[in-house]
Formats: sequence, structure tokens, C-alpha cells
Amino acid sequence: MVDVLKLRSRLGLSQAQFGNLFGVHPMTVSKWERDILKPTPYQIALMTEFEKSARSKEVRDTIGSVLIGAGIAAALFLLLKHSQNK
Repeated sequence: MVDVLKLRSRLGLSQAQFGNLFGVHPMTVSKWERDILKPTPYQIALMTEFEKSARSKEVRDTIGSVLIGAGIAAALFLLLKHSQNK
């Protein structure tokens, strides 16, 4: 199972930013982190790929600015592109 808090922290994203990647409210992210709610299987699959990307310093250093500047689609592309290389 994915540790949502650890993954979000490794990516350097706020709950709101992390929630944007999954189309959920920041409160949902908080509930995932506190184990009150569980992500869907699809969300878990994405998080598993994002964990691979989180190992890249380049991704950790840029994902927040990509999410803000270029948007959700660009951030998702960056995360998934880097997960393919791992």
C-alpha cells in the first residue's frame, strides 16, 4: 500500500496540490493520510508510479512549479514520464 503522506512529502506538494493531481479535495488527501479513507485502485496505481518518479531529484525540484505554471496535465505527464524510466 502507498504511504500517501510520505509520497506527498517526498514530492514536496501541499495537500491541495496533491489533490489536484487526483481531482480530489485537500480534505480527501488528509483523510487518505490518516487512513480514514482509501484511494481507489486507479489512484493507488498512479501513486505507485509517482513513487518511482519521487526518486528523481529533478522531479522533486520541479513538480511544484510545473503544477502551478503548466497545470495538472503537465505535472501528470512529468511524473509518469519519469516513472517509465525507473
